[in-house]
Amino acid sequence: MRFHSWTFREWVVLGFATVGLGLLPWAIWLSQSLRPHHETTRWDLAWSGFDTGLAVLFLATAFAAYRRSPLVGTLAGATGTLLVTDAWFDVVLESHADELRKSIALAVFAELPLAAVCFWTAQRTERFLANALERALHLAPAGERSSEGDLVGVFEVPADGKAAREPGDTDASP
Repeated sequence: MRFHSWTFREWVVLGFATVGLGLLPWAIWLSQSLRPHHETTRWDLAWSGFDTGLAVLFLATAFAAYRRSPLVGTLAGATGTLLVTDAWFDVVLESHADELRKSIALAVFAELPLAAVCFWTAQRTERFLANALERALHLAPAGERSSEGDLVGVFEVPADGKAAREPGDTDASP
């Protein structure tokens, strides 16, 4: 009997799904057990540290774009994620009506549109890199586009180090 050698993609699917499913009961427990009011002496450090991280990601994305680095998409995606997170916490944690209106306006007119630009940049960069890889590896005959599945097969390397399966091959062993 031969055991199936797992690809990196299969480990990612299993690992991330397990953690995601495990976090759901944790989030429910937190929502029921945490007090709605909490004071901290490090509020200034939490927010200034978060905004410093956001600034560093903006600068890293700009530098990566300047250097034409393939990291642009990843950095832009991370920047967009922090912008959405910032908008969420600004709105949810504000309890004064006037400050809440300001937080909502900042989220709607600045943070979320800027996050959308970041996600668009990330998607556009990833599409460009996939097309460049396609051309470099000659995955499709001249003038034809290969399917996304053809690209995915290139990156499926089993743990035993053998060559990746061809697109369309089944998992069945001979």
